[in-house]
Amino acid sequence: MRYLTAGESHGPQLTAIIEGVPSNLPFSVEKINFQLERRQKGHGRGRRMQIEKDQVKVLSGVRHGLTTGAPITLVVENKDWTHWQNIMSVEPVEEGEARRRVSRPRPGHADLNGAIKYHQRDMRNILERSSARETTMRVAVGAVARQLLEAFGIQVAGQVTQIGEVVAERIELPIDEQIEVTENSPVRCLDKDAELKMMQLIDNAKEDGDSLGGIVEVRVEGLPIGLGSHVQWDRKLDGRLAQAVLSIQAFKGVEIGIGFEAAGKPGSQVHDEIVWSEENGYTRSTNRAGGLEGSMTNGMPLIVRGVMKPIPTLYKPLMSVDIDTKEPFSASIERSDSCAVPAASVVAEAAVAFEIARAMCEKFPSDSLDDMLENVVQYKAYTEQF
Repeated sequence: MRYLTAGESHGPQLTAIIEGVPSNLPFSVEKINFQLERRQKGHGRGRRMQIEKDQVKVLSGVRHGLTTGAPITLVVENKDWTHWQNIMSVEPVEEGEARRRVSRPRPGHADLNGAIKYHQRDMRNILERSSARETTMRVAVGAVARQLLEAFGIQVAGQVTQIGEVVAERIELPIDEQIEVTENSPVRCLDKDAELKMMQLIDNAKEDGDSLGGIVEVRVEGLPIGLGSHVQWDRKLDGRLAQAVLSIQAFKGVEIGIGFEAAGKPGSQVHDEIVWSEENGYTRSTNRAGGLEGSMTNGMPLIVRGVMKPIPTLYKPLMSVDIDTKEPFSASIERSDSCAVPAASVVAEAAVAFEIARAMCEKFPSDSLDDMLENVVQYKAYTEQF
């Protein structure tokens, strides 16, 4: 499986094309729209979420509720496009207000680096594509991947474990309960005391014209042993998961299992003892590895965390330099959120879901879901007898 996205933040639409989804997978537009709606929620979101009500259109690869095996094309229209038609026009327009040219790069964004790289004197040509609006399509693609994973009983859940200085207490719940609790939390947090503190912190940051980052965690259960591989660097599942999560706008760090905590512990407190039982086969007594050993799934729940930096667009902007005059100015302001960590949790779920679905297709290559299901059943029977 692979995919590409296209489109600008204020262009007419966002598009994704997914290739490699097996045929005869039951396909639900409603499930994609549900995930898109989840992405738009969260305490701290900005005014853009009041404008856009993302709904997907499926233009190819699905017929009568089933995938055909052909590339799947997904489209989400930008409602705000009506106010940006001249500014984002494909046809040439005259200089001036119609172009709304950006010459003042924002610290922490792709504006300046991208403008230099692509020879652009108008940095709107950079910021429109580098915008986190692109994650709309990542969530849509992830929603398709989730439907494939559902066919094999694989579940994906996310949560926010930290916003700013507020760290949530570690709470272990069955994955179904975790999904229910986080869906009813404005910041997607399991710890109710931390939830209130997070919301207050976000409100304070908004008042101050500032922004907040945090940490999100994605959990995947029901995985077979052996997804990924140890034999080449680009087939290592932990590396691919890390790349997928780090590719999300504003993400700056990734850890799996206990992650960076392992640096301060002896090996006896880092590695997981292997146990075997008639009922469960091979398992681990703990899950410090986060479900991955030797870059392959070991049958335990997969635990991946990502660090999101504070959004760099500030309503009390930092100083920058105008690329025309080279004089210092306050950086330009684009409409933004004070905190997008709860939404980023949904994006991280989608990124992880796609990589797991891709690994499933590599481990059990099949043109149709029917064959893939049969291959998985046979493989599980093999692992139980090993």
